[in-house]
Amino acid sequence: MSPLKRLLPPGAPATAMEVVEGLGLHTLPVAGGPARPRVLLNMVSTLDGRATLGGRSGAIGNRADRELFHALRSVVDAVMVGAGTARAERYGRLVREESARELRRARGLAEEPLACIVSGRLALGPETPLLADPAAHVAILTASSASVLDCEARIEYVRAARDGRLDLGGGLEELAERFGVRTVLCEGGPHLNGQLLQDGLVAELFLSLSPLLAGGDATGEALRILAGVDLDPPVELELLGVLESESHLFLRYGVRGAGSAPPR
Repeated sequence: MSPLKRLLPPGAPATAMEVVEGLGLHTLPVAGGPARPRVLLNMVSTLDGRATLGGRSGAIGNRADRELFHALRSVVDAVMVGAGTARAERYGRLVREESARELRRARGLAEEPLACIVSGRLALGPETPLLADPAAHVAILTASSASVLDCEARIEYVRAARDGRLDLGGGLEELAERFGVRTVLCEGGPHLNGQLLQDGLVAELFLSLSPLLAGGDATGEALRILAGVDLDPPVELELLGVLESESHLFLRYGVRGAGSAPPR
């Protein structure tokens, strides 16, 4: 385990699991109303704003970032990802270690978070490891009436449409109603992040800031953590916590005006 220095609020060094356990996310009440889960974004970025290197995010973070990534998965009801990110990052099972499954059971959670893929066109297939795994349980949020073919995973559809487009707010409410989801950890990509923020659906942002400069334009593979929409006015954030490990900063922000205030 990589120790994390607590800079804000100050405190003794801690492991990723100790930090996440202290947040109490697995016991939070639903924010934004009785039928909508609390949405948390978890992203990684270089100092000059790159969210991917070579089309993937893994090369940006360090060991502590990976530990926080998995620790956050251990306390939420669902993990949400866009279809493009699921393909590019080759998403597989969300919780692979038996010890992590046991920890979730001890917390009163399902063995794994519900895997949620957001897809407008349902351009998904068995080339995504998650969908090829017969033990995986996947909810696909879409406005399409089509279905995914030739996949081994147990797939359920959340068909939420408004004016011909995906209604993310309605989809989140259905996740709560059908699957008992109270907390959703969104892991990107940038277009999904931007839409969630534009719709006022995000409560918190966890941002791992890597001490790297990568250059490039914010197009193609040089994506930032947000893309596709102009947030007008810009979304205001409140800094709630700062951790540090090997010059990587781990920032926790609350989104102002998004449901109830996040816990301190």
